[in-house]
Amino acid sequence: MVFHDIKQNPITQKELEEMQQLSGSYEALFSKKAILYKTMDLKNKVLTEDDFKNLILEHYTFLSRPVFIIDNKIYIGNSQQNMLQVMKQFSGQ
Repeated sequence: MVFHDIKQNPITQKELEEMQQLSGSYEALFSKKAILYKTMDLKNKVLTEDDFKNLILEHYTFLSRPVFIIDNKIYIGNSQQNMLQVMKQFSGQ
């Protein structure tokens, strides 16, 4: 397992593109809970996939966290069901 602290070491475009391939969209990786989302009034704007991608690359808080990639499957966010799936993967079930 590799831990990547995106606050100290920002995500690269290539890494983000790989996550997008697994998740199906940049919007799936985008956090609408980020404070900047509210301060920039993004909820009142129509955002494209390119917008989501660029915003994530500009500031780490726009990436929904945590993100786990296990056996080419991506788990995004900390919902209870998501974390249970991650724990199952780590325990080998």
